[in-house]
Amino acid sequence: MPGPGPDAPLQERLLALAQTLQFAWFAGHLTLIITTFRYSFSWLRMNYYGGMAVFCYRTSFVAAALTYGIVVYKTQKARAKTGTQLPGGVLGLLADENIQYLAMALVWLIAPQYPLALIPYCVYSTFNAATYIRANLLPVISPAPPAADGASPRKTSSPLAERIGAFVKEYYDSSMSIVSGLEILLWFRIVLSAILFQRRSWILLGLYTAFLRARYAQNTHVQTSFGQLAVRVDSLVSAQGTPPAARQIWDNIKTYTRQFRDATELSRYTGGAGPAKKSS
Repeated sequence: MPGPGPDAPLQERLLALAQTLQFAWFAGHLTLIITTFRYSFSWLRMNYYGGMAVFCYRTSFVAAALTYGIVVYKTQKARAKTGTQLPGGVLGLLADENIQYLAMALVWLIAPQYPLALIPYCVYSTFNAATYIRANLLPVISPAPPAADGASPRKTSSPLAERIGAFVKEYYDSSMSIVSGLEILLWFRIVLSAILFQRRSWILLGLYTAFLRARYAQNTHVQTSFGQLAVRVDSLVSAQGTPPAARQIWDNIKTYTRQFRDATELSRYTGGAGPAKKSS
């Protein structure tokens, strides 16, 4: 059913937009951004276990689960309509980045607080919300003037929409590189928790390791960040004066890491099917 035309009252156009599933997706992203920023103020005041801080932290991951859940639902609904089956069965389903982020959002929701886990979700939400505002909300608030009889409709873009588009184009790639570095840093943070035998840390380490392994297989930014980390450590251990034992330990780490990477290559079990890319 087509929505109201550009001549309809603004309230009617906004109401029609708010009734779409895509608007719920946008509202989830916006909620995540607001609650993450509110939580950051509590964290800076070292009040991260206060009532408002806990509420904002948990609500952020509820919003994240909502947004990724909507994308997964729409993807599966489209597959069901066309009768398309995902190659690889369950493993192929788990290779979908949206399902991975949905699953991790649910894990973070019930796990002890790891504030660093909020930042990647917040960065993704910032770009997704900005793109929605540019492509969906602004055209409803300020629609293009109707075309003259017989003329093709003119595509106009407001200055705000152009600035949003320029922001996304300029900062998206660099932000994704930062996100990949933060996701790797978060793994080391969880390792530290596991060494200290903090509550549920070993379970979380296993789950997050599987998540990060899948990210490495699917995302060039993560691969680049791991490569840069390996180069830095290589330069450190190859420096003059480094004990031979340290070099041996690093060589063993690289060997075991390569063995783990090869053993957990999902394409070996899904018939070489490519993973579904993240769209949330």
